[in-house]
Amino acid sequence: MNLIDLTLLHTNSIPKIVIDEIVNINEEYYNKTDIRKLDGVKVKGSIIRQTDDIDYIDLDVNGTMFLQDSISLEDVEYPFSFKIEGNLADFTTNLENTLDIIELLWENIVLEIPLKFTKVEDLSKYHGDGWKLLSEGDLIKTNNPFSELLKSEEKE
Repeated sequence: MNLIDLTLLHTNSIPKIVIDEIVNINEEYYNKTDIRKLDGVKVKGSIIRQTDDIDYIDLDVNGTMFLQDSISLEDVEYPFSFKIEGNLADFTTNLENTLDIIELLWENIVLEIPLKFTKVEDLSKYHGDGWKLLSEGDLIKTNNPFSELLKSEEKE
């Protein structure tokens, strides 16, 4: 059910449209993003006619996206959830009698993609010739010429 017909709601034939489904987002949406894979997105909620010209949407959305780990470069699961709530006109560009649920979801999923994400806890195996990856705690403990500056930043 990618397109939701709002005609019955607009003619007051039904009091609300109930949505409870798993939506699959086509790979074309996310193939140029950091998302490697996007599992079925669970959408649950409703759309009601608040007044003659205002539709109110209330959706709970959750799912799992697979992202590339910022450190290990492996694919890792990143669960997400968000709520879409308010005047339907605020979330759509045209006021027709159909709602493209995938477009609505995708606009909100994009906002959930983190800039960097890692599940790596042991940084010791990430090193090379003359370099190694440090945690922030290790950075403060080592012989760091900026340690005084870091200490003053922590106090503020």
